[in-house]
Amino acid sequence: MIYRILSFVILISTTTLSFSQGNPTARYEIDAKRIGVNPLDKDALPRSREFIRLDSTYYVGYMFEGIYKSDKSSDYLGFKNSIPSLKKAFVLLQKDYGKDLKGIFNSPQNYMQSMNKYVDFLQITNTLKECYDNIEMPDSVIWVLNVFSGYNFPKDHLGSNTTRAWTYHRNRFFTSEKFSFLKNSVEENEKAAFEYCYYALEKIDVNKTKNDMWFGPGQAESDRMGVYHYLALLHCYNKNYDSSEYYYQRLAQNGAVSWNNYGNEKHELGEFAVALEYLNRDKYKYQQKILKEPFYFVPMLNVYSGRTKDAMALCKEAIINSGSTPGFGWYNIALARSYMYDGQLDSAEYTIQKAADFKEIHIGTTLTQSQYDFTINLLKLQLNERKIALVKFENKGWWYSPSALYDIAALKFGKMLLQYVVINQMAANPERNRTVYDLFCGESTTTFDEAFYLIKDFSPSYFVKKYENYQQTDNRKNLQRYFKLFTYQMQWMNGDEDKAFDGYKQMVKEVLLDTAHERLFLGRLYEGLAKGYKDDGNDRDQNFYANALYEEYPQLLPFSGITIPMKLVTSGVIDENTNTAVKELKRCKVNWVNEADGNTPIAQVSFVKKGDQYEATVSVKSGSNLPMVLNERMLFKNAEGVGKELALRLFGKSGAMVFERRDAGN
Repeated sequence: MIYRILSFVILISTTTLSFSQGNPTARYEIDAKRIGVNPLDKDALPRSREFIRLDSTYYVGYMFEGIYKSDKSSDYLGFKNSIPSLKKAFVLLQKDYGKDLKGIFNSPQNYMQSMNKYVDFLQITNTLKECYDNIEMPDSVIWVLNVFSGYNFPKDHLGSNTTRAWTYHRNRFFTSEKFSFLKNSVEENEKAAFEYCYYALEKIDVNKTKNDMWFGPGQAESDRMGVYHYLALLHCYNKNYDSSEYYYQRLAQNGAVSWNNYGNEKHELGEFAVALEYLNRDKYKYQQKILKEPFYFVPMLNVYSGRTKDAMALCKEAIINSGSTPGFGWYNIALARSYMYDGQLDSAEYTIQKAADFKEIHIGTTLTQSQYDFTINLLKLQLNERKIALVKFENKGWWYSPSALYDIAALKFGKMLLQYVVINQMAANPERNRTVYDLFCGESTTTFDEAFYLIKDFSPSYFVKKYENYQQTDNRKNLQRYFKLFTYQMQWMNGDEDKAFDGYKQMVKEVLLDTAHERLFLGRLYEGLAKGYKDDGNDRDQNFYANALYEEYPQLLPFSGITIPMKLVTSGVIDENTNTAVKELKRCKVNWVNEADGNTPIAQVSFVKKGDQYEATVSVKSGSNLPMVLNERMLFKNAEGVGKELALRLFGKSGAMVFERRDAGN
């Protein structure tokens, strides 16, 4: 992922001004009045109108207007409305002073005479380019960069070549049919991106002597760091991990590394603890009004670790701090994922719809609208499957219930529609092999678990072969276990349960992993083993792995189809409402037992009446006597639905203190 690094020098000086056209007196007055007024100040907009009134052929008024509007923008319309003023300033400045700019570095006299115009040109060009980029007009970005490069400045303060590289990479999945500057495949676009980076390095070397004279020794190394930033990203995407690591190390040694991007490389390599450390370093680094990627990817890593409460808290922090600015939609997607893996399906549904309804713009990142839409739909698909599983969990005799059968039929129809949408999005994605099937790609916005939900119903035999092949060809050692897990999961879906079960049994004997950060992986492995032993008729080992799943990731169990033995102890107030709640709880798909052994969690539910409300307190210890739920409290008035909610809270789900039938938005 890319947070673009812009490194150009803002020079401040007073110079003798010469005017090639227009009203010299008016322009002298404008230049005098602009002193001490920043285009970002609150006075900039009225000043811009005054400047345009004084001389409508002078670029300064349009520059102030465009930069001010752009700075205050946080949506598509705002950036779009900034462009006309900026474009006019861009054209007028070159019309009157372009010749001076071309010779600015020919002599100290030229430099002093045109320095202010040069700085204005950099500001206008950069802001115009950013506005085009923010509203997904990369062809116009390339146009601006081409015009700028035509001046052949010895020092590329704007990073025009690396920005071209970034623009090719960000739009790599399009072709020249969409944007004329692009090539016709992902591979060709990536090649073009590399070529611009290497050309940038060549220019740095060619102009080093001249730039050392103008900007001092050491300037070339600083410029190289800007290129290395992009080379590290490109090599990571292209799976040249040794090269990517080399550039990240060089950047880190020079204090120029983006820890966010480095963290995503570690995420892609399966080094989750290091990824989390690096991503956390950059959580509060970046400016407002852009997507702060750590607030999207750290919650994803927390989901892998089973720390769904931490994930939800971080997402909510980002949402509160961002308001309805760029990133808001992505943070809601991350929050919906966190809710879903915590078992809060109502809240997940509410939040994912907020993301779907939000018009996100993608600033400072390679994440795109197509990825945004795809991620939303894939989460909706997984949510739909969990809702089907929840109907079955909440009523273990669901096949005798007309209402349950109706709900399941409706949900399955919805699933079919979602699958149609998602599969068409996938078919239109030329890099699906890289960003979805590869697992953990740094440019991906979905998890490995979501990838399974996507592919499991489509040609399992094809994906068995695909993930067997990954085991032979992918050199990411930490991800070999994930490719094996996917192979066995797809074998199970393909009807080869015995082969899959043998794979699970072998894997659990030999797998080595970071148990603190890969609990979702372990949960899925234990889920496969529990199902295998159930099919094998081995109740003891089924219960052992069901309890192991409960200890690793309890929120998965209600949606797994696995029935776990559990002893229930109730205490406190006994009346009609509490009896109704307990009866509803006991109808849930749990194997309630009277005696507990080493594979049996023990749940305690205590009821206290407080006025017209009841307080239920839930605690659970696993079969190994680990405290899994500790004094989880819930208040309710109406007993309807309370038992079902208590059942979920026995499995680690959190939620609002005051229970209502729908828990959305809490």
